[in-house]
Amino acid sequence: QVQLVESGGGLVQAGGSLRLSCAASGTVFKIDDVRWYRQAPGKLRELVANIYSDGSTSYTDSVSGRFTGSRDDAKKTVYLQMNSLKPEDTAVYYCNADIHPTVAPRSYDYWGQGTQVTVSS
Repeated sequence: QVQLVESGGGLVQAGGSLRLSCAASGTVFKIDDVRWYRQAPGKLRELVANIYSDGSTSYTDSVSGRFTGSRDDAKKTVYLQMNSLKPEDTAVYYCNADIHPTVAPRSYDYWGQGTQVTVSS
């Protein structure tokens, strides 16, 4: 059984920073690509960042240059460093990962429960 748990959200003033963590636990053999999404009230869930298995990253335009994704495979944890936060970054942030529970080639899609980020103006 695999679980993804996000942490690090909170309330911050505009211009501030937060670092989100997404930790995998349970039967985890390997973590492939990981994605960070966010969903603001009344809006669709939005893909914010990709953190690929080789460590490379990509971002949606609205966060590019402000957010940085990284991973520590030994700790089975992925991070999203968020700097220069804006009120429009307010949302619930979710991590989503492709995980191999065993050495078998097939991976499965897992979601965390989300962590609230609120940026005040």
